[in-house]
Amino acid sequence: MAHTNRLTKESSPYLLQHAHNPVDWFPWGEEALKKAVEEDKPVLVSIGYSSCHWCHVMERESFEDETTADIMNRLFINIKIDREERPDLDHIYMDAVQAMTGSGGWPLNVFLTPDLKPFYGGTYYPPIKAFNRSSWKEVLYGVANAFKEKREEIEQQATELVQHLQNANSFGTQKVLKFDLPAEELFPNKQAELMFDAVMKTADRSWGGFGNAPKFPQTFTIGYLLQYYHFTGNKEALAQACLSLEKMIEGGIYDHVGGGFARYSTDAEWLAPHFEKMLYDNALLVIVLSEAWQLTKQPQYKRAIEETLVFIEREMTSSENGFYSALDADSEGVEGKYYTWKKQEVEDVLKEDAALFSKFYDITEHGNWEDVNIPRIKQKAESFCAENGLELSAFEKKMKSCLALLLKTREKRIKPLLDDKILLSWNALMNDAYSSAFAATGKEVYRQKAISNMQFLLKVFEHRDGLWHVYKDGTAKHPAFLDDYAYLIKALLHLQEITSDTNYLLKAKELMAAAIDQFGEEETGYFFFTAANQPDIVVRKKEIYDGATPSGNAVMAVNLQKLGIFFHKPEWTERSTKMLLGLQDVMVRYPGSFGVWAGLLQNRINGFRELAIVGNAHESKRDEVLGWYRPNIIMQSSTKSNSSFPLLLNRDSPPGITFFYLCKEYACLQPTAETQEIRAVLTSVTG
Repeated sequence: MAHTNRLTKESSPYLLQHAHNPVDWFPWGEEALKKAVEEDKPVLVSIGYSSCHWCHVMERESFEDETTADIMNRLFINIKIDREERPDLDHIYMDAVQAMTGSGGWPLNVFLTPDLKPFYGGTYYPPIKAFNRSSWKEVLYGVANAFKEKREEIEQQATELVQHLQNANSFGTQKVLKFDLPAEELFPNKQAELMFDAVMKTADRSWGGFGNAPKFPQTFTIGYLLQYYHFTGNKEALAQACLSLEKMIEGGIYDHVGGGFARYSTDAEWLAPHFEKMLYDNALLVIVLSEAWQLTKQPQYKRAIEETLVFIEREMTSSENGFYSALDADSEGVEGKYYTWKKQEVEDVLKEDAALFSKFYDITEHGNWEDVNIPRIKQKAESFCAENGLELSAFEKKMKSCLALLLKTREKRIKPLLDDKILLSWNALMNDAYSSAFAATGKEVYRQKAISNMQFLLKVFEHRDGLWHVYKDGTAKHPAFLDDYAYLIKALLHLQEITSDTNYLLKAKELMAAAIDQFGEEETGYFFFTAANQPDIVVRKKEIYDGATPSGNAVMAVNLQKLGIFFHKPEWTERSTKMLLGLQDVMVRYPGSFGVWAGLLQNRINGFRELAIVGNAHESKRDEVLGWYRPNIIMQSSTKSNSSFPLLLNRDSPPGITFFYLCKEYACLQPTAETQEIRAVLTSVTG
């Protein structure tokens, strides 16, 4: 029986997936919220995203079932939300479910009073009682009856829960912070060591990464270790960072055939991923791989950067130079089907090269995962060639052509669903990644991609009152969140660095002023996730943890520090200091949850430096410096002195000479024209 509901008018691929369910779904909005009040019914909010495996399962089992849909339609106002379109609602209701049940995840199913206060919820529910979970129908009847018979109790509970969420949000107000101490007292050296020790306690020394399966890339923690090595020369930090990246690149979480990384690995050895590919993971991995390449010049890092960006170009880039959000894990209803291989298929495609390929990429008759094979590398190419009497460069060339043939074959398969909405925050992360890739490799095509993507972002996401969050089919909508502002400002700062175009710097400053105005909390210095005029939320949250994506507050603290230096705005650097001090104790204890903060703290311990490159050859000198690893350097370059920017003020150079001016807190070394002299200072382990 054919059905349609109100989701047919939506643009989100996730909502459109549910547009033909017999459930009378509403999108989140005035119509649904008004109806709940008028009919005095509880609201069921179901939150997921297009590449979420268990979201598909619950849809198939329950939301496509006529009987279940009938119960839902009679007893509730049913609202479907794409968590990527409305991360603010997802954060609030996820926190509520975690407070009620001790765990969370997607699909997230939460029941609200008509005034939107949560009172019951959970994640996936099976159609019949199983896995110690009530069936979905039992939950529906149970909640509806309780709402009818114990209304007062439920209202009380919901009010208390919202109060709890408010209280959890009140950090940063308790301490009197002293700013007039010297930096070494505010941010003592031992903090960096304590964070390093805490990180290494969770490190997997055999397979890389941190903690047990399921394993996520944890790029911020890897980035912290690279930084710690740079400042201290600690080889253990470098070894663990490199081990983590190498094992991911060799594992099945990396798509050897088509490039790019899946979201996480279900096992400790990075073999079997959850096969969805997210834009943000690939952006964050390109950034940290670029840093690892700058520090070590290990060829596998550069290759992974290049192959990942080829994948982004091929599968995730729109004709307008925007980046799509995600590729699903499933195709033809089977997880990973698009990416896995039977040995026979490999033999049919590769013919006489199949045996060598299979030996190197772990392709076996019975499969290395659920009767099929996920290509992975179990032995370094150098030792594999030595053992098998092969010449390395000829072997690598052969493997490259084998992978190209398999990709050609794979392209004929039914592809996983593409989530083709374009999110400002995730696009800004990928923009930053292209800037990082250009800085590390010097490939001009990456710089040009960052420029053209930024032109697109500023064209479609800016409007008179601020920024939009999501764009699809020519329409941008939903007011932007803190992450959109934070990541976009960061991307603009990076783009200024690789192009010397001061317009990016001015735009970053303008957006920062707007963000402080709309999102800032003056008392604490932190930022709310939603703007001050957001009408449809029960709590304004402040997000501080670095999760799958960086905390908007952490990125803003970095942005404030840099913009404060670029424009000599001490009130911005002080705000950054205040934010950092307020969380210093907790980030030192749990650096794995505060990776971006930890990086900023480490830079503050060692001090930021300002580098101005001035003269006719500033572009070539700048590009050379960009190739170095320099986590605490704030850089501007120009043909001549420019009084509008403190770093370029009175920075002249004699005709035919390009000068480097290196300063720390506006105290400067003697200007020099010698690149190697500057390099020695910047890349030493105390740099």
